[in-house]
This record gives sequence, structure tokens and C-alpha cells, in this order.
Amino acid sequence: MRPMAQIAMVMNLDKCIGCHTCSVTCKQAWTNRRGMEYVWFNNVETRPGQGYPRRYEDQSRWRGGWELNRRGALRLKAGGRLKKLAGIFSNPRLPEIKDYYEPWTYDYKNLTDAPLGDDFPVARPVSSITDKPMKIEWSSNWDDNLGGAPAHGELDPMVERTRQHACDQVRFAYEQTFMFYLPRICEHCLNPSCVASCPSGAMYKRTEDGIVLVDQDRCRGWRMCVTGCPYKKVYFNHRTGKAEKCTLCYPRIEAGLPTVCSETCVGRLRYLGVVLYDADRVAAAAATPDERDLYEAQLSVFLDPDDPAVRRACEKAGIAHDWIEAARRSPVHALISRYRVALPLHPEYRTMPMVWYIPPLSPVVDALTGTGHDGEDAANLFGAIDTLRIPLQYLAEVFTAGDVGPVRAALDRLAAMRSHMRAINLGEEPDAAVGAAVGMKPDEIEAMYRLLAIAKYEERYVIPTAAVGDARRLEESALPDECSLDFDGGPGMGGDGPFGGDSGRRRLPLVSVENFHLLRRRQSADDEAQVADPKEAP
Repeated sequence: MRPMAQIAMVMNLDKCIGCHTCSVTCKQAWTNRRGMEYVWFNNVETRPGQGYPRRYEDQSRWRGGWELNRRGALRLKAGGRLKKLAGIFSNPRLPEIKDYYEPWTYDYKNLTDAPLGDDFPVARPVSSITDKPMKIEWSSNWDDNLGGAPAHGELDPMVERTRQHACDQVRFAYEQTFMFYLPRICEHCLNPSCVASCPSGAMYKRTEDGIVLVDQDRCRGWRMCVTGCPYKKVYFNHRTGKAEKCTLCYPRIEAGLPTVCSETCVGRLRYLGVVLYDADRVAAAAATPDERDLYEAQLSVFLDPDDPAVRRACEKAGIAHDWIEAARRSPVHALISRYRVALPLHPEYRTMPMVWYIPPLSPVVDALTGTGHDGEDAANLFGAIDTLRIPLQYLAEVFTAGDVGPVRAALDRLAAMRSHMRAINLGEEPDAAVGAAVGMKPDEIEAMYRLLAIAKYEERYVIPTAAVGDARRLEESALPDECSLDFDGGPGMGGDGPFGGDSGRRRLPLVSVENFHLLRRRQSADDEAQVADPKEAP
């Protein structure tokens, strides 16, 4: 056993309203620079839909992630070292700007400087890349709220796979449309194919918390990482000639603060916590022959932080005591391993993703209520899950490589929770058989309800902080409320690239990690009296 710790995230899709607040705040904090106009480290997709970039899930085209060779060993879909060396100066497996979108601004100057006349001046769209007038045809959020529409739904690669496996084709008649929102960030995988694809070794996975980063000084702009990532969450900065990606807001994580997207999420659907795993099992789990067994294989990699043997092994491996305790209280561990309602995104890519999702149940409740039946009654809910307007097979293609069983089990547990808590709220005696049917005790159901419905800030984000004694050493030159890449020597700045110095280094005053701790207390305190400067602490 070789235990390691990983910061992981779970998102509850029942709560996502598609407001894109997470995307906007992430954009403002991390990619609000020249060369990054088209980049969204966090984006919210409407499913069914093409996603961002368009049809990124079509690995027959993009060749991202891993596959098994004839001997059953893992190999990159995009090819090994020799193939990469042969095509290092010409990599055809890359999304083009049209697969993302050509970013634009508007000619606002024409509005203010136009001469007085009888006509009305307009602000024409202008390309942010070429500075020339352009026609707007596509963007990262172009098919928002159009899930299930014939114009876009049939272009979803997961719809194609669902139709191949399902007896009845997924139809897109108006009365049968369905949709849900899927927020996406970098998965910070246990077996990241982007790291394995990088010829210069610039991509790396931090051993202390599992966050995958790009060393800007070592990056040479080969863009093999863009090809290798099956989720297409590595981007190329065309001004600096460097690759950039989601950093999981690591300056905030080091201070115990959640990511910017989590902090600003309107629906409070994101959970952050520590997961312990056995690094020696990762390769074997990723090489599981049957894709449908990959979900269970990844679960087997995770370690139980309440097991005394695991705790002793973690301490022997040098994992700090507060990290082990954080793993015991981790909401992510509870939702993934204890309650088993969270599922990975595309485990068939064999990267062992560490951003998991609770599948949406809400549409079935609304549909039942609309037919005149009790939408919260357990008997109605369990029977209706099979006829969910969001087909189980589609959800399975997204989260469990086509295996409907885990999706159905997760939805059953969510339905049991709704029924159990409804009885309590109405002053009735909960039916013990409801929980027993899904293998849960009443106290477990109520604990899961608290976590999913009414958990407080520090229950949703259980992140061990960097030691205050190391605050001087862990100085970051980013503003605490921005977490910008634009600090001197930061992960997004590698000096002037071959495309110019528009996003070159800017010098900002140093802000120590102590200030992040102060910000964390301000975010979670009930009144100002509870907020104190850590320097004044005894």
C-alpha cells in the first residue's frame, strides 16, 4: 500500500440552474488576459449538446485518454513516444479555433466617436484575435438551454452511443425533450493522460494534494497535452506560446479556501474535500479490461480514512495528521464511497477522474407531479425512475461507461432520501422499508440529506490549511480575492512567448498566505467579532 492524498470535488447536478456564475468568476480570476480570450477553465454545458469544444467527447476523432493494447497494458490513444516524435512539429489531433469559438469584442468606439447624422451608429463585432470585423457563429455557450432540440441534440456523441445501445432511439420531439446542466473543470485525474503526453515534462501532478499543473518555464508549446486530455481542459495561450489549465485555485486551497467556482456557486452544488487512495492500485484499476467495471475499479482504489491500518500507513507515508482528519470529515469521500451517489465523468477514458457528479433526479419529480401523482412518494418515485425523461442509458454513457446499474442505484438512494425526509417534514413516521430497499439506515439517510440540502460552509468545504508557521515560505504574489495567474513567476507566466508579450509579467505587491486565512475566516464567520488577524493569535 502506498497511500496518497488528493483534493477532489463533487457536484450535485440537481442543484445546478445554469446561471454560469462559476464560469464568469473563474474567467475573471484566471483567464482575463490577452491570449486567453477563448479559454474557459470552468464552463457549464447543456446536455444533450455538443459541449465545449464541440464534440470533445468523440475520442475516435481527438484520440484523448488511454486505451489497452493487445497485452492489456495501458497506452495513450494518441500514440507513444515514437509517434509523438514523428509528428512533434505537426499535431493534427487538435481542436481548431472554430471548435472552440473565435472570441470577439465590439467596436464600442464607433458608438462614441461616430459623427452626428440621421443614421444610428452600431458597435460591430470585432475578432479579439485578428482585430477584424467578424460574424458571430458559435461560442462556448451557444446551445445553452437547447438540450434535446433537434438542431443540437443529435450532434451529441453520447446520444450517438446511447442510440447504438438502446432499443428505442432517443427522440427529440418537443414534448419529449430533456436537458440538464453539466459544469466542467479539469478533472485533476489520478492517471492523467495530459501529463503522460507532455514531451517536455512541463505537466505534473503535485504529490501533496494531487493538483495537476503546468510548469510555464518548461513548457515548449508542443500542445500534445491538449490532444492527450480527453476532456479538452488544457488550452494553448496563443500570445505566450504556453499551455495553461485549471489550477484548482491552489493558492486558495493551500489556505483552506474553496475554489473560486465553488465559492461563488449560486446553487451551492459543489463540495471539496480530501480523498485518500492507494497509488499502487491506480495503474491496475485503469487497466481494467471491461469499461463498465472502471467505476467499481476506481472505488477500490480509494482508502477508508476510518480504518486504523489505513491511518497508520498514511502517517508512515508522511501524510500530515490534519489531512487524515480532513479525509475522515470529507464530504467528497462520504458522497463517493459511503453513500455512493456520486459518479465519475467518463471513466472509460481511463484517466481516473477526481471531479465526480451526483446525477439529476429532479425531472422525474416534476413529471410525476404534472401527471397528478405525488412526486415525492417512494412508490411512485422508484417506479418512475425507469421512465425518467433523462434516459438512464444516456446518464450511464456520461458517468459509468454505459453501465446503467450504478446510475439507477444512485437515483434510488436520492429518491429514498426525498421520501424519508418528506415523511419527517410532514410529521409522519418514516417507512423503514424505503431505506432498507436501497441499503441505507434512517440515520444514514438523514446524514446524507443534511450534506446535500442544508450543509453549512465548512461542511461542504473540508480543506486542510497550510501551516501558519509556513506562511512566510508560502508567499504568493496574487491578490487573495483574485487568485490571478498574473503574478511574477506564477503558473501562467513564462515570460514573453513567440507571439508577443501582451500577457507578460506584471509585478504586484506580495500577499502572504496569512491573508488567505483571514479571508477564510471572514467568509465563514457569523459576525465580525469572530474575524481576527492570525498575527494577533496567541
